[in-house]
Amino acid sequence: MTDVLELSPVDLEILRVLQNDARTSNKDLAATVGLAPSTCLDRVNRLREAGVITGQRAQVDAALLGRPLEAFLFVQVRPHRRPLVERFVAHLLGLPEVRAVYHLTGPDDFLAHVATTSAADLQRLVMDELTSRDEIARVHTNLVFQQWQGGPLLPPEDRRRTAQ
Repeated sequence: MTDVLELSPVDLEILRVLQNDARTSNKDLAATVGLAPSTCLDRVNRLREAGVITGQRAQVDAALLGRPLEAFLFVQVRPHRRPLVERFVAHLLGLPEVRAVYHLTGPDDFLAHVATTSAADLQRLVMDELTSRDEIARVHTNLVFQQWQGGPLLPPEDRRRTAQ
């Protein structure tokens, strides 16, 4: 189990601000959280080194990039063995349509979030890149009608403190 890093209220505020806008300058971030810019930069670097901040990325609109049809592909792999699973995941991650891959428990082994140009492109992806592989036992496809993003991910509140 991963150890939970003790974060100060200032660290949590830094994370909240950066999760809402990773482009916030260090100067603006420092002013928002009430620190000197050098101290703020040290805190951000400590959060990166500890693995709390794992990266920064641009979120793009798949539809505006010519991939308006998004879907979730639930995939069963048989036999479910590590060498086969590793090759399958590498195959998925090499496909330009794949936005994310999750290894699951339950009746399906994997969930792949994909974005394609059309229903025909989605069919091609499923037929040519998935069900044509010997290890794929089943693919179940759900189309995405609409998507919402959650807010910043912060540590759960200590229920003992809030209950007192």
